Amino acid sequence: MKYYLIAGEASGDLHASHLMRELLRQDSDAEFRFFGGDMMTSVAGTRVKHYRELAYMGFIPVLLHLRTILHNMHFCKQDIAQWKPDVVILVDYPGFNLDIARYVKSHAICPVYYYISPKIWAWKEHRIKNIKRDVDELFSILPFEVDFFEKKHHYPIHYVGNPTASEVRQFLGENCVSESRLPFEGDRRRLIALLAGSRKQEIQENLPAMIEATRHLAGQYDLVLAGAPSIDPAYYERFLKDSEVRLVVNETYPLLAKATAALVTSGTATLETCMFRVPQVVCYKTPMPHLFGFLRKFFLKVPYVSLVNLIANREVVKELVANTFSVEAIRQELEALLPGGGKREEMLADYEDIHRLLGESDAPVKAATIMIEKLK
Repeated sequence: MKYYLIAGEASGDLHASHLMRELLRQDSDAEFRFFGGDMMTSVAGTRVKHYRELAYMGFIPVLLHLRTILHNMHFCKQDIAQWKPDVVILVDYPGFNLDIARYVKSHAICPVYYYISPKIWAWKEHRIKNIKRDVDELFSILPFEVDFFEKKHHYPIHYVGNPTASEVRQFLGENCVSESRLPFEGDRRRLIALLAGSRKQEIQENLPAMIEATRHLAGQYDLVLAGAPSIDPAYYERFLKDSEVRLVVNETYPLLAKATAALVTSGTATLETCMFRVPQVVCYKTPMPHLFGFLRKFFLKVPYVSLVNLIANREVVKELVANTFSVEAIRQELEALLPGGGKREEMLADYEDIHRLLGESDAPVKAATIMIEKLK
């Protein structure tokens, strides 16, 4: 069968690559064509565009690149119509992907499957109308989404388990922690990881505060920044000069396997850090923080921004977002999570609840099996 996949960022590229690998294992005749990244490219098929050409976040960046975004949408639609796949598989990235779904369904090209459902429970809940109309099968990776979609909106979905949990388990199973590679000698007791996001805007907003909050620990810990695969390493240079922070690129899992604690920008990275059992502080700076903090009560439909807290339905990790974000607050929360700190053991114990809630399901295997059965 012919599979057309669309992933718009690094985490989607990772999850889609594992799904592709499993589809290929179960369907030896599988052909792939996709918008994605290097990890999807390493599996098989033809990459049409790299997600770097799609990944714009925030009102101003989207506005500045609107012509490019609209061109990519038009190109993607025409490419799907010309290739005539058996299914289009969308991976998160709802702003772009829901528009593609509408086109594919309105032109009756093929079924539309959504792997890693859009987080409409956080905001833009009205998108459920588009999903019901344009998406044939929705695959969820978060356990609380079942009630949201099925009970609240009467839209049946497939909960397949969490791919991040599967990917971390696979990494730890294949790599002895002591052999995890980093370009210097690291000591698990003396390493703090900085995960500042996968987009330039996130990095620009969050990394300077992370560096400043850890500066006083440089003599006691190795301070290591996880470079995002979509960002040129040269971009980090202006932030890292005059600091003791070192950069590693495409080594996030080996870094987390050695880390004592971490500062993490909200996103998939918060859950990855939890899966590695690394205590963390979630840091997310916003423009006009006090206004954002006020408006958040009215527009954000959930009480938390990190996947860890959303899954637990309580505060497991501290979220310093908007008006609660500051260098001093980051410093204080981080120190409480270092060995001997007052919050470290409690967070590690709470992490075990997250592991139990996510279970042992292998998300790509389960999703691929359902997809192939439905298509046949």
